[in-house]
Amino acid sequence: MSFIKLSSRLVLKNGVSKVYIFQRNLTTQSLLKDKLREVIPIEIAKVNKVKTELSEKVLGNCTVSQAYGGMRDVKSMIYETSLLDKEEGIRFRGLTIPECQQQLTKANSGQEPLPEALLWLLMTGQIPTNQQTESVVNELRSRSQIPNETIKLLSSLPKEMHPMTQLVIGVMSLQTHSKFAKAYQNGVNKKEYWEYTYEDSMDLIARLPAIASQIYVQTYKTSGAVPQSNSTLDWSANFARMMGYNTHQFDELMRLYLVIHSDHEGGNVSAHATHLVGSALSDPYLSFAAGMNGLAGPLHGLANQEVLRWLYFLKQKLPTDRELSNEELANVVIETIRAGQVVPGYGHAVLRKTDPRYTVQREFALKHLPDYPLFKLVSQLYEIIPKVLTEHSRTKNPWPNVDAHSGVLLQYYGMTEENFYTVLFGVSRALGVLSNLVWSRALGFPLERPKSVTTEWVIKNVTP
Repeated sequence: MSFIKLSSRLVLKNGVSKVYIFQRNLTTQSLLKDKLREVIPIEIAKVNKVKTELSEKVLGNCTVSQAYGGMRDVKSMIYETSLLDKEEGIRFRGLTIPECQQQLTKANSGQEPLPEALLWLLMTGQIPTNQQTESVVNELRSRSQIPNETIKLLSSLPKEMHPMTQLVIGVMSLQTHSKFAKAYQNGVNKKEYWEYTYEDSMDLIARLPAIASQIYVQTYKTSGAVPQSNSTLDWSANFARMMGYNTHQFDELMRLYLVIHSDHEGGNVSAHATHLVGSALSDPYLSFAAGMNGLAGPLHGLANQEVLRWLYFLKQKLPTDRELSNEELANVVIETIRAGQVVPGYGHAVLRKTDPRYTVQREFALKHLPDYPLFKLVSQLYEIIPKVLTEHSRTKNPWPNVDAHSGVLLQYYGMTEENFYTVLFGVSRALGVLSNLVWSRALGFPLERPKSVTTEWVIKNVTP
C-alpha cells in the first residue's frame, strides 16, 4: 500500500503509475467528498435514531466539584472523530495509534502512516485504500497555494512576534476566501453547509504547511526567503522541505508527529474552542483560529516547551561529567514537587496509564537515536518519576504524556526553536478539529449553549 510521488506521476510499489493534473475547483471530483456524500446520510439516520430512542436517557451527572474543576469528565458533548479511553489512550475512529501504524498507508520506504490516510479515516470513519489515500495527497497538493496577500502579510510581521500569534494572523488572512461564509451570505440550504465547510477545511489543511514554514524560515533563518512547495512530495515531507529539512528520518518524524497530535477527542481546549465557535456557524477559518489561540496556552500546546526547559534545568543543576544516578534525579524531582511546581510532561486530565503517543515516540527514538544524551535522560526519568509522584504527590496519573517526549525528538534533528513547536502541533491538530467541524455541520448540530450558575446559586440550591 506504500507509494511515492515522482514528478507529476505517482509510482506505486506494484509498478502501476498514474498521472494527475493539479487543478481543482468546487465542482471537480473529490474521492473524499464523494465518500462523505455516501456515508453522511447513513450517519444522519443513525443519529436521528439515537435522538429518538434515547433522547431522555442520562449520559452522566455533574458534581459541584466538576463544575468548579474545569468540567473534567462531564459527558455533555458529541465529537465524532476520536475518543479518549482512560486506559487505552486515544482511538481515531475506533483505531488505536499502533493499529493506525499498522493499517494506514505509508510512504515508499517509510514505516510511519501518512497523515493523508489518517485524514480520510477521520473524515469517513473508514480505512482508506491506496487509491483513496493517493487522492487525498493530490487533493491537498491542488489546494496548497496561499494567496500573495497572505505571503506579504506574514513577511511584514516582526521576528519578535510569537510564532503562534503569526499562525493565527496567517489563518485569519485566509478567511477572506471562505467559501462557507460566501455561501451562507448567498442563502445556501442548511443541508449543504457541510459541503462548504469541507471546502474551507481542506483548503486550510492544505495551506497550513506553507504558512507555518514561512513563519519558521522568516523568524529563525537568516535568509528569510519564502519557502517553495515541492509538488512531488506528500504533505509531511513537503512541509519538512519547506522548513529546510531534507532527510528521510525527519520526514518520518513529521509523519508520526502530525498523526499522533491530530486529535484527542472534543473536550481539550483547542478542539472544544473550534467546535464551540463553529457552532455559531463561524466559518472554519474563524473556528480554527479560536482553537489555535487556545492551543497557545501554557496548559495546552506549550507544555512540550516546559518539558525541555525542565530537562535543561536538570542538566545545569546536576553534574555533567558522569552519568547521573537514579537517586540524584529522584531528589531533584522531589524538590520540584515540594516547591509546589508541576513535573512537566507527567500526568493527564483523562489518562491513567502511559500515553500511547509517548510510547510510539519512545519507540521511534529507540530505533533512530538510542544514544542521544537527552533521550537517555528522558528514558531514565521514565523509570524514576512515576514512582516519585506516587509517593510524594496526590496525582491520579503519574505516567508520562505526549509532551514528555516530542520536544526531544525535534531537538535531535536540529529544530531547536522551542517557541515553534506549538505551530507544528497546530498544523497537526487541524486534521482532527476540522474533520469534526465538517461532521458537526453535516449532522446539523446546533449552537452550543450550556447553562452556567453562580456560587450563590449553588449555596441556595444544592443540598448538603
